[in-house]
Amino acid sequence: MKTRVTPILDRLRTWMPLLWSLVLVACLSGCANRIGTLANNPWEQVPLPTESTLLAIAFDTENSQHGWLVGTDATLLESQDGGRTWQTRKIDLGEGNYRFTSVSMKGQEGWVTGKPGLLLHTQNGGQTWDRIPLNERFPGNPATVIALGPDQAELTTDLGAIYRTADGGHTWKALVLQALGASRGVSRSAEGHYVAVSTKGNFYSTWAPGQSAWTPHNRQSSRRVQAMGFTPEGHLWMLSRAGELRFSESEESETWTEPLKPEGQTGLLGIGLLDMAYRTPEEIWVVGGSGTLLCSFDSGQSWQRDRAIGSVPANLYSVVFTSSQQGFILGGQGTLLRYVPAAA
Repeated sequence: MKTRVTPILDRLRTWMPLLWSLVLVACLSGCANRIGTLANNPWEQVPLPTESTLLAIAFDTENSQHGWLVGTDATLLESQDGGRTWQTRKIDLGEGNYRFTSVSMKGQEGWVTGKPGLLLHTQNGGQTWDRIPLNERFPGNPATVIALGPDQAELTTDLGAIYRTADGGHTWKALVLQALGASRGVSRSAEGHYVAVSTKGNFYSTWAPGQSAWTPHNRQSSRRVQAMGFTPEGHLWMLSRAGELRFSESEESETWTEPLKPEGQTGLLGIGLLDMAYRTPEEIWVVGGSGTLLCSFDSGQSWQRDRAIGSVPANLYSVVFTSSQQGFILGGQGTLLRYVPAAA
């Protein structure tokens, strides 16, 4: 004989999913409220003559007013006033859809890398750019470049090769015996150390000057690595999926701190944290999807959200400080934010 379910139980069963949803929303709201709101927004949006995604920015190491900005659709912009205004610069590359990935300037010498297989060089401050031919056996596409001095530069590829030139790009010396393999998010420290994240974020690799090969490392949790870079003291930081942030406790990078949660303790809001940078040894900025912008004034122990930037309708992919007084955030749809010290 079947037992008949009472009308009250029927109603509870009907309303139970909604009740659980309300409880979850309340929990998330409570955790989100633990994140403070930044009192003063020190960032201003800079109007640009492009809607392309911005990928890299660099200022002349000898002139902080002269800068270059690159991105998709062969975007190349120049600034002569510290990044307040930008003008389009065109380079005749013939047919093809190029994606400029990196730029570096030192005095009159400058370099730009791009895909597919593109390397540009200037010796007159960007008035003219020469295309440097690359050997057909060059492993991968140029990914990053750093100007080191007259006719000198260091170049990486998206397959983890590292090269250096001392003659303006006519010849290149390999610094590693074999390429790493498909990688993304290659970062270089001021001392010339590198860290690279595998394409899928399953592991990361490090390289130091004098080593003949990259050293692979396992990730610190089941969450895939999103981005990595160097702290002011030369240690590593790591952003993982679900908004986890870790710091290595030594230069060897084998020991790490417990994970921090810049966006709260739930771990559900931080899927889109994409990059991080230091303005000072204690002040850190983190950017991410949907205009996410977070700041810590105590080396990552507590965080505040810059809600004034949340209205920017674009993903924020990269944050860069060329000095404690000059910083920029790069995003999609031609989004560029400039750090304004007076507002801070």
